[in-house]
Amino acid sequence: MSSLRLFTYTFLVIFGFCLYSSFFTVDQTKQAIVLQFGEPKRVVTKPGLNFKMPFIQEVAYFEKRVLSLVSRDSEEVILSDQKRLEVDTYSRFQIIDPLLFYQTVRNELGARQRLESIIDSSVRRVLGKLKLISILSDARQKIVEDIGSEVNETVKRLGMKIIDVRIRRADYPEATSQNIFNRMRSEREQEAKEFRAQGAEEAQKIRANAEKQKTVLLAEAEREAEAIRGDGDGLAIKIYADAFGRDAKFFKFYRSMQAYEKTFVDKDTTMILSPESEFFSFFGDKKGNLP
Repeated sequence: MSSLRLFTYTFLVIFGFCLYSSFFTVDQTKQAIVLQFGEPKRVVTKPGLNFKMPFIQEVAYFEKRVLSLVSRDSEEVILSDQKRLEVDTYSRFQIIDPLLFYQTVRNELGARQRLESIIDSSVRRVLGKLKLISILSDARQKIVEDIGSEVNETVKRLGMKIIDVRIRRADYPEATSQNIFNRMRSEREQEAKEFRAQGAEEAQKIRANAEKQKTVLLAEAEREAEAIRGDGDGLAIKIYADAFGRDAKFFKFYRSMQAYEKTFVDKDTTMILSPESEFFSFFGDKKGNLP
């Protein structure tokens, strides 16, 4: 009796496991292929519960949603004008035929590797026909559309569809960028030298002009001063002459007093003169008569 019960329990467990292994669910974001010994048997694209043969069949799931692909490394592209660019791309794709997708690339990893190679080749072909000015202009949108169309023609055979392809970055290679930077720096330094030379020349002209004007102004001022000084001296002589002509004795007395004032301003002044000298004429006689 116990052996029969054990057999029943074992049978139920095996039956339950087989029943459990016979069903699988497909999410609304997924699509699936039922495989038997690695060979596709049927494709399931609708979400829900599905049946498969236990143990001998398995299920491979694939995304329905849009997937993204970012290039791992920059690609160096030579343009038609022989300019070199480092180009990074970004693309989005979708699996539209899971059976063809499985038969050609097997899984997402294989798909990404194939896609990256296809996109790189397309970018090289399309950009290789263009000049740098075209890539930097408004035609850039048309360029990425051309790349997307060309890639789509290829990936259709892989069960995929390209939603879009974008150029994330297009720069000069590091060596080229450094050369351009060095050339631009040399050009700016040369321009700076020219500006400094022109400034120095202009400053020299301004200084020379200012020095010339200074010399002219000083000469004119000196000439005017000499003329005014001459007029003043002449007027002074005339005034002295008029004063001397009016009262010669008073003029002689006034000039002697001025001489005394200037001579004896210092207490330590010593003069050795004869008492009969004309300089002391007003010391002995207020009329200036010598003894």
